[in-house]
Parts: sequence; C-alpha cells; structure tokens
Amino acid sequence: MRKNLYILLCLLMVLLISSCTGKVQSSKPLSVPQPTLTPFQPVEPTNGRASNLLLPADTPIPPLEDSPLKPASFQAVYFSPAVPEFFRSSVPYPSGWQISEHPDSSAVQVVPSMDGTITWVYALVAPFPTIEDDISLDVLLRIWRGEDSRSLLVSPSTYHAMFWLLGNCGENVSQVAPDELLNRAWQDQSWAIVPFEEIIPQWKVLSIDGKSPLQQGALEGYPLTVNFSIKSETPLPEDMFQWLVEHRTNRDPQFMTTLMLTGTTALVRAIGWKMETLGMTYPAQDILNWLLEPDFLHISNEVSFNPKCPPANPNQTSLMFCSRPEYLELFRAIDVEIIELSGNHNTDWGRDAFAYSLEQFQKEGWMWYAGGWNAGEASQPLLIEHHGNRIALLGCNYAGPPSVWATDEEPGAAKCDFDRLEGQIQSLRDQGFLPVVTLQHTEVYQSPASETQQRDFRRLAQAGAVILSGSQAHFPQALEFYHGAFIHYGLGNLFFDQMDIPVPGTRREFLDRHVFYQGKHINTQLLTAMLEDYARPRPMTDEERTEFLREIFSASGW
Repeated sequence: MRKNLYILLCLLMVLLISSCTGKVQSSKPLSVPQPTLTPFQPVEPTNGRASNLLLPADTPIPPLEDSPLKPASFQAVYFSPAVPEFFRSSVPYPSGWQISEHPDSSAVQVVPSMDGTITWVYALVAPFPTIEDDISLDVLLRIWRGEDSRSLLVSPSTYHAMFWLLGNCGENVSQVAPDELLNRAWQDQSWAIVPFEEIIPQWKVLSIDGKSPLQQGALEGYPLTVNFSIKSETPLPEDMFQWLVEHRTNRDPQFMTTLMLTGTTALVRAIGWKMETLGMTYPAQDILNWLLEPDFLHISNEVSFNPKCPPANPNQTSLMFCSRPEYLELFRAIDVEIIELSGNHNTDWGRDAFAYSLEQFQKEGWMWYAGGWNAGEASQPLLIEHHGNRIALLGCNYAGPPSVWATDEEPGAAKCDFDRLEGQIQSLRDQGFLPVVTLQHTEVYQSPASETQQRDFRRLAQAGAVILSGSQAHFPQALEFYHGAFIHYGLGNLFFDQMDIPVPGTRREFLDRHVFYQGKHINTQLLTAMLEDYARPRPMTDEERTEFLREIFSASGW
C-alpha cells in the first residue's frame, strides 16, 4: 500500500510539473520532477536528429515503446555520450551502483530530449583577443556543417550534444580533450563550443544573434541549449534526487553577479560646462543602457564635490579641480553603486571638499573604497556578497602627491603599501572572497604597460587577486592574463573632457564588464566607447572598435 501511494504521488508530481513551461524563474526555488515510473525502451537519435532548431514546433515526437521491467536489483546508470563531463562525474551514486555502457540494461538513463527537465547551456567561444563579437545562427550552422572554412573544437561529450542539437558536422569540427581545448584554440586561433561551466576568463564568449549566456536573466531563444531527461523505472535514491534538484541547469541567473569597472571620471572644465548648458545627464545619454545593466557599477571619481566650486570654465588652464554638487545628478541617473577614491585631484580644494563628498555619498547610499575619512578606513576593502559571490574591492594611490593621501586624522586616498595589500589579498582569499584591485598608478600615454606597472600589478596577481585594473589611465592600455589573474593596465577615461588631448588616443575608452558565477570570476567583456563633444562617450562603430582592439591586443603581445 505504501509503495503504491508513493508511486501515485510521484505521478501526480510529474503531471503538475509537465503543465508548466519548464523555464527556470530566478524568483522561485529550483525543482526537478521525479522521473516517470513507466517502463520504456530507450531511444536515442542515430541520424543526427536535431531539436527545435531544425524541426517545426508542432512536429510530433514518436512515443517510447514499452519493454519489460528490468530486475529491481539491477542498479546501473547509463549516460548518453552527450552528457557533459561535469554532470557525469558529479552525480552521487549510492553504494553498489555502477555506470553502464548499455542503455537497455540500466535502471536509470540520462539522455538528451526535446523537453527534458535538465537544461544545459553551451557557449560559442574564441581566444580572448578575438575581434568578432557576434555571429548569426545561420553562420554557426554553416561552420558546424563544414560549409565555412573556420575550424571548430569541441570535447567528446559536447560533440555528441551538438550532434543531437545541430545534426551532422563537417570535417572542420575536431574533438579535443577538455583540458586541451584552450591551448589548442589559442595556438590555432580556432573557435570552440564549451558548456557554460567551462567558461573561463581566457575565452571570449561570442553572442549568437545578439544573445549571450553572459547576459543577465533568462535566455529566451538562445540556440545552444540542450535538454536532458532522467528516465528511471524506480524512484531515484534521495541523494541523487537532491543533487538533480540543485543541478537542474548549469546556468542559473541566481548565481550570477556582474561588476562594471570604468576609467577616470572628472566632472570639470568642458564636461562640467556641457552639463550646465545641456543637462546634468548629458554625458551618459549614449551609453546609459551599458551603465544601468550591471549589478554593480564602479566609478573612479577623481575630483571632489564642493559647494564653493564656481561654474565650470571650458577654457580653464589650472589643474586645480572641483565639481559642483549639482553634478551628483549624473551619478544618480546612472545608478552608481561603488565609488573609487584613489584619484590624485580629490584634495585640490582641500580636505574639507573630500569630507563633503563623503557626506554626500553616504546620504545617497553609495559605497566607496580606496579612500575615506582617515588612513585606516581608506585602506579597508569593500566587501560585497551577492548571489552567493563574495567580492572584495581594494585600491590605493601610488602616484601621489603625498597631499592626496589620507592621514590618521584627515580624509584622503589610500596610499599604496604593497606589503599590506599582499597580506589583505591572501587573507581575503582564505575567507572565500575574490579580490578585485584597482590602482591609481603612474600615468603613461601609451598602450603598452610600463615596467613599473607590470612589476606592481603582477606582484598583486601572484598574491591572489583575480582582477587588477588601472584607474590612473587617461590613455587606454594593454591587457594580460598573469598567474590566473585578469590584468587591464588602463581603461582610459569615462567622463572627462580629453578630446585627443594631450595626445591622440585619449578619446578612446574601455568599460570592463566582469562576470562572476558560483564564486568564480568566469569572464570579462570589453565594451568600447569614443568621446564626443568633450563630454559624451558613445559606443564605437564596428570599424572604430576593430581598429582599437587590434591595436590594444597587439600592445598586449597577442
């Protein structure tokens, strides 16, 4: 009687869940229906049958044929070759269970299906210094079928998953061991398809028809998604069932955090004058969607706000700067969350202006780091916990002058002490935080990093920082991967009035969108802008972006 009741409850669960859309909602807990107890004959595609990419939505799917029940004592699991390595190696098996290569003699099967309860997302990737950002699904299909000359790398399990999804492939598709994919792709300048959980910073993730697995929220209409069904003749063991509940998908927006780091902001001279004449939000109007999208937007504010600051003068020659309080409206409009205070102009009008700025930030609820009310506070990391990701931001001023550094009693920027930073980074890593370090280093108006920059940035990478970013740069600089860290030596300006002054190239800007997932930094997307009208960055054209990235990648040694 109890067994029959259990079966009835399981069947009711299947009926209830099958009436839903199957989409994962970020506001609801994940759940996995107990597999059907109906006897089955395993059916897997042998002719490259694709999913709804190639079949009309109303195409009938042949029902599975019945077969006699296997002996209840036979405890084996069959995984289709398409099942990802992570899934196959991580599922907990009860004592005595085994993996079988024979689906017809296994009590549990994991196979791709049109509407399975397990959803696995894949990404089209390329070596990080790749110019292309997006391709169409039609082009991807031509590449997969060998109708395009580009080579494509996949692991064996991804090969079988894509075979099921996209059909037969061409000779340009090569199967490579998962731990060899990255080196092979960088060496041959090949593209690859990898499961979402294998995305790492050294890959560039290409979007398909404008959709990317790195975007926020659900992936409506994203093509590289494979569903898997769990077919079982008996109720799954509790540990296995619970694991499936927690791993229904390899991409859950509830575990993703995005942080955008930006370059120098100095609301003075011409940009201040433009704001006063054209509106306080004028500088952000062309890139507002970029700034509003991330979970956390960082601004490196280099000039303090001061109620005594006179109206902006676009012809000002003095390098003693201040920003008017009404300019704070720009920060409100872009929904800034984090303000870096390592800049070397924040005390131009005295430390009272620095203190006034802190008061305003506090009223707005904005967080800050790399500066503060005194030297002790200025050197403390800003700790963020979001969607299970623990991120620590640290920063300091290396360039000086000493008058900008906070003292034991006066506000200012944190002075760089690399011994202290190393200790902080190591301690934060031990606590499960991912250290993100931004430095107000020495200014060089060139793309390659200076030897001094390389020395200091790499030292902190060796200490355990996952991201290092140069906040000093008015001129965008090179990038590198070093000791597991992503280093960008300089992003250029964000809101500052340098229109190719003092050298050509200061109009060009980087905005770095960093993506974290389940406690790891998994990728960085480079957004690129061009300053217009001494005040207003706009997205680069395709031609501008191509030229800019080629120059920066070349300066990076790539």
